[in-house]
Amino acid sequence: MNDNVKQPKTKWHMLFGKLLEELLVPVGIDVYTEFPLMSNPPEADILLLKKNRKGWSQDQLKLLPDGIRDRPADHILIEFKYTESINEKAIKQTLGYDIFYKRSHKLPDNKVATFLVSAQKPGNKILNKFEYRFCEKPGLYKSNNYLLERIPLLSLNELENTPHNVFFKCFASRKKEKKNAFDVIRSHGLETYQASFQWFIAGLWENWFNIGGSKMEEGLTPERVIEIGKMWGKAYLSSLPPEERLAGLKPEDRLAGLRPEDRLAGLRPEDRLAGLRPEDRLAGLRPEDRLSGLRPEDRLAGLRPEDRLAGLKPKDRLAGLTIKEIEEYLAKIKDNQKD
Repeated sequence: MNDNVKQPKTKWHMLFGKLLEELLVPVGIDVYTEFPLMSNPPEADILLLKKNRKGWSQDQLKLLPDGIRDRPADHILIEFKYTESINEKAIKQTLGYDIFYKRSHKLPDNKVATFLVSAQKPGNKILNKFEYRFCEKPGLYKSNNYLLERIPLLSLNELENTPHNVFFKCFASRKKEKKNAFDVIRSHGLETYQASFQWFIAGLWENWFNIGGSKMEEGLTPERVIEIGKMWGKAYLSSLPPEERLAGLKPEDRLAGLRPEDRLAGLRPEDRLAGLRPEDRLAGLRPEDRLSGLRPEDRLAGLRPEDRLAGLKPKDRLAGLTIKEIEEYLAKIKDNQKD
C-alpha cells in the first residue's frame, strides 16, 4: 500500500448539513449543501436553509439556534467552519456568497440572512478588525461595519446549552460543549425523532467520544456516520433511563412485543378492565365465575321474569309464597281462561 496516497479529507459542512437535513426537513425547512450560488460558479462550502412558509413555526423554532431563529428571512445561508478559526478570508468569502446569492436569485436583502458559523470561538483580533461585538445572546456577534452588519457570527462553543441551541452545538469544537449538547438532546427524548436522525446522532456520538475522538476519521461521510449509528445505536440508547427511551412513543408502540400478562402487570383490577364493554369483561369465564361474588338481586338484574324462573322446579318457583298468594294467582288464571 502506498503511504504517500493522500486520504480524502472530511467535508465538515457536509456532515453538519446532514444533521440539519435530518432534523429540519421533517418540519418544513429544505436543506441544501454544495449548491451553486450563481450560473457556472464553483460550488460553495455553504449550507442553505429554505422555509416553506412565512415565518417560523413553533416546531421549527424548537430546532433553530439563537440568531437564526430571530431572523424572518426565507433563505438562510450558512458558511460553516469546523477545523479552521474565523479569519479575514472566511469573512470576505461569506460576504461574497451573500452578495452573489441575492444577485443571482434576484432577492432583496430582507429575504436572505447569511451567517458565518464557527465551531471555535473567534479571536479578539479578528473581531476587532471587522468591528464585531458581543451581543445580548451568548455566542452571537454582530458587526458595526456597514458591509458586514447583515452577516452575524455564530460561535458554537459559546451558545447557551438550551434545547433549541444543542443541535448546532453537536459540532462545537470543545468536547465538553459537545457532550452537554448530546445530553440535552437525549434528556428531551431522542425517540421522538425519525430513525435516520437517531442513527446519525448515535454515529456522531460514537465518533466524537469512542472511535476517533474529537478529530474523527479522515474522509468521514454522512453515509458512514449513519452506518456507524446503526451499528452502535443500541449501545448508545441503552444508556438512557427507561422513561427517556419511551418518550414520544405512541402507547401501542410502547407495548409492542409484550405478552398480554406483561402489558397488564402492576395494574389494579379496575384499571385492567377500564374501557372494556361488559361482554368483553366476562368473555372466557364460566357461568358460575361470571356470577361469583354477586348478590342474588344483582345476579337477576335485567332478566325477564320468565328468564329468572327458567330451569326451576315448580316447588322452587312457589317457594316463599303464602297459600293466599298462590290461591289468588290460580283464581286469576282461571278467570283469564274463561274469557
